[in-house]
Amino acid sequence: MPEKKQVFHGSDLEKIEEIYGIKKEEIIPFGGNVNPLGISPLFRKSLIDHVDAVCTYPDRDYKSLRSALSLYAKAPLEHIIVGNGVTELISLTMHLVRPKKALLLSPTYSEYMREISMVGGTCQEYDLSEASDFKLDLEDLKSYLTDDVDLFAFCNPNNPTSSALFQDETEELLSHCKKHDIFVLVDETYVEFAPDMEKITTVPLAKDFDNVLILRGTSKYFAAPGIRLGYGISGNTEFLKEMEDRKNPWSINTLAALAGEAMFMDTDYITETKAYIAKERQKCIDRLSFSSAFKIYPSYANFLLVRLMDGTTSSEMFERCIKKGLMIRDCSSFEGLDGEYVRFCFRRSEENDKLLDTLLNL
Repeated sequence: MPEKKQVFHGSDLEKIEEIYGIKKEEIIPFGGNVNPLGISPLFRKSLIDHVDAVCTYPDRDYKSLRSALSLYAKAPLEHIIVGNGVTELISLTMHLVRPKKALLLSPTYSEYMREISMVGGTCQEYDLSEASDFKLDLEDLKSYLTDDVDLFAFCNPNNPTSSALFQDETEELLSHCKKHDIFVLVDETYVEFAPDMEKITTVPLAKDFDNVLILRGTSKYFAAPGIRLGYGISGNTEFLKEMEDRKNPWSINTLAALAGEAMFMDTDYITETKAYIAKERQKCIDRLSFSSAFKIYPSYANFLLVRLMDGTTSSEMFERCIKKGLMIRDCSSFEGLDGEYVRFCFRRSEENDKLLDTLLNL
C-alpha cells in the first residue's frame, strides 16, 4: 500500500487497479454517481437500430432531439440548446459571460472554477455550513451577491453535499441577482434523482428570467457518460443564439442525437429509476443512522454525504472499503469539508448491503 494516500475520482478505476492490484472489472464504483439500472432499454434498442446512421452527418440544428427534450423537460423548443456534455456548455457560458468575479458554493463541483480561471476571472467561495446540514442560508447568501459579482453558479442538488434549494428559494435568488445584473448558472445534473423533482427544478422559472441558464446531462441519471450529451435551458434566446454561434458544429455525434431521443421517451425506465433510488436511499439512511459513528445529511441526489464521527479518517475508510473492492469517494479533496467525510452513490441493492456492512465494520 502507498504511504501517501491518494484521493481518487469516481472514474479512476485504472489508477485503483495499478496502485491496489485489484482488477478494474472487480471494483464496484460507488464514487461515480451513475444510475445502477444501466442504460435505458429504448436507448439500447435505438443505438442498435440506428448504427448505420454513423455514415451521415447529424442535423446541425438537432431539431428532433430538441423536440424530444422539450417534451421531457417541459420547456419550449426554442429555449433548449444541446452540447457535447454539460462540460462543453459550462465552457461556452464562461466564454460568453466572461465573469471578472464569480461566486460559487463550497464545497461543490470543481469544473466551474477551472473554466472561470481560463477566461481570466476570479472566484469567491460561499461556504455552506455543516451546522445547518449544508442547507443554504438564502438571506446570508444574498448579502454576498452584490454589484461587483458577475456570475453565480451552483449545483442543485449539490455535489458532494446532496443538499438542494427549492424552486421558491431559487426564484427569490434569481430576482435578487437580476437586480444586481448577475448571471446565474444552475447545474441540475442530479435533479432527476430528487424525491420530488418538481419542487426543486428551475426549468419553470426560465421563461420569466433572462439571467439564468439551467444545465442537465445524461451521464448520471441515464447512465450514459460515454455519449457526451448535455443540454441547457434558458428563456434568453439571444444568449442561446450566441452560444450556438460559438459552439462547434455537429458537436453531438449522430448516434447520440438519434438514440438520445429514445431515452427521454422511456417512461418505464424513468419511473423505475425514481422508485428504486428512493427505496435504496431510505435503506442506506436508516441503517447508518442507527450508528453514532456516522452523521448523515439530508439527500436529494442519488448519493449520501457521510461524516465519520468515531475517529476513523476518510482515508482509512476508503482503504477499508477498497480492500473489499468497494470504491467510495474520500471527500478530503473538496474545499469546505473540514473533517472526515466520505460520499457514496446508491448502486444495486446487494452491492449497497455489502458497502453498508463494510462501513459498519460488520
